[in-house]
Amino acid sequence: MFVEVDINNVKFTADLTSGQSLANGFGPQAENPNAFHIPAAIVEPIRVGEFVGSVKEGGSANCEVVTYCAHGNGTHTESVGHLSKERIHIPDILKRTHYTAQIITVDLHGEPARLTMESLQNISWEPCEAIIIRSLPNSDAKQSMHWSGNQPPYIEPDAMDVIKDKGFIHLLTDFPSVDPEEDAGALTAHRRWWNFPENPRVESSITEMIFVDDSIKDGLYLLEICIPKIHSDAVPSQPIVYPLNRR
Repeated sequence: MFVEVDINNVKFTADLTSGQSLANGFGPQAENPNAFHIPAAIVEPIRVGEFVGSVKEGGSANCEVVTYCAHGNGTHTESVGHLSKERIHIPDILKRTHYTAQIITVDLHGEPARLTMESLQNISWEPCEAIIIRSLPNSDAKQSMHWSGNQPPYIEPDAMDVIKDKGFIHLLTDFPSVDPEEDAGALTAHRRWWNFPENPRVESSITEMIFVDDSIKDGLYLLEICIPKIHSDAVPSQPIVYPLNRR
């Protein structure tokens, strides 16, 4: 199945059978990355009276309870509700499922490693709705990384201003957070991205802890952001990208 996409009056097509997931999951046999000293997600059978939701344990059906924190357990998408007193739910922000997107690969600088203005110097920006950032070095270890206490990378506020000012609505990164693990609660890069609290960009989102395999090249894509309708500031998500080919 093919769809047609228009970017600045240039026509592209995407094959919806060729999508590649950028998500890391949590639970048994999943990738299970972890950040911010948040406990690992728990998936266990429900127990109600004599019923146990596990066929293996003698129950009539499998029925599991999941305990998780989206911000530290796997790939997740968050809204400005991450910062606000007002409850702003991410399912209310993502009005659509598909967006035009650009994948870029960036070098990190400093110690701890971070995305700086220098990281963005040679980027050829495209007029898209979403920006997907893959950082170097890139390895499969990111998929199961325990970032807590290991100086995870982040985005410097001035670099975040550059990204935001390009007009992107959605930001996806393989960092566990766009801000440092320890910043005394400042969350400066988050605030810069959302213009919070001065003039919040309520329609915008951040997706963290993705993994962009090396087989996925930089360039233009159709992005699908799959999320459950959980009324929370952040939920587990599965971004899927489809290569765009010029007609």
